[in-house]
Amino acid sequence: MRDILEDVTKWMEQGTEIALATVVQTWGSSPRQEGAKMAITERGEIAGSVSGGCVESAVAEVGLQVLKSGSPQLLHFGVADETAWSVGLACGGSLDVFVERLDPKQFEFLKGLLISEVPAASVTIVRGPDADVGRKITLSTSDPSARYGSLDSGSDDPTVELALQVTEPSLHELEPEGLQAFVDLMPPPPTLIVVGGNQIAIGLSKLAKTMDMRTVIVDPRRAFATKDRFPEVDQLLQAWPAKAFESVPLTASTAVVMLTHDPKIDEPALELALSSPAFYVGALGSKRTQAKRRERLKERGLSEVDIDRLHGPVGLELGADTPDEIALSIMAEIVASRHSDG
Repeated sequence: MRDILEDVTKWMEQGTEIALATVVQTWGSSPRQEGAKMAITERGEIAGSVSGGCVESAVAEVGLQVLKSGSPQLLHFGVADETAWSVGLACGGSLDVFVERLDPKQFEFLKGLLISEVPAASVTIVRGPDADVGRKITLSTSDPSARYGSLDSGSDDPTVELALQVTEPSLHELEPEGLQAFVDLMPPPPTLIVVGGNQIAIGLSKLAKTMDMRTVIVDPRRAFATKDRFPEVDQLLQAWPAKAFESVPLTASTAVVMLTHDPKIDEPALELALSSPAFYVGALGSKRTQAKRRERLKERGLSEVDIDRLHGPVGLELGADTPDEIALSIMAEIVASRHSDG
């Protein structure tokens, strides 16, 4: 939802009616995963994607129908489906897409959670009696008492409990028999913390913006951590890492990259980052530098397990030479780590 938030907000402010299409189930080589979204306005404008281009036109047509009728629709596209073939879904996969009219009040509630970077979830009935299909409850998973909507089941507590237990967007059976609901999870955006405001950091921060990552630059050297050098980052901290990390939580959605090549700056930061839940920790330096660094980290008391989490030399092996190429190799490794099952 975050990737279409700006467009949907603009259309809502214009009083435009909007249909929302969400991928609720995939099989095989579907180009987009569960939770991918596309918004369609009554004028036929589109934001987002549910298939990377394969079925967008067909979904857009249904979106216009839903806006006219007010009745949600659950669509299935697959390689054995004539409609899917006609719009180009011949990649060996299939997907189900739920199309509904977007409720302005529910959207405003969800937007408030997303803007505040609060982890959110929504549960929508996508299969069942017509009177039930489309019912939705949206909530903060960090404070479940903050919720909007209802599945009208007498008590939403079991549904809320389900939303808190689910670890990825997915379909679930609900009581009574015959109801199927899609649980959509919307965690806070990933955060990239770069320690060291050098030229590689400039390229990395630009790439992070295109990836919708919140970016923080940390450097105690005032000449490096300046707004002129980093006009687009979310936060500039002219402080030593130990102090800076007090105001920037290291969570499972955080990637940390050390670029100063100065042990006085990098290694205290590595000690904190490697013992945190951060999903990625990388450090600039040759294999020889990394070996010496690992020994010093061991002397600092870090376990082998924590030290083995360090990506160093940092970045995928792309033959990178320039600062921008090195930044690209680092971002590629961050993305790979974020989507890794391990």
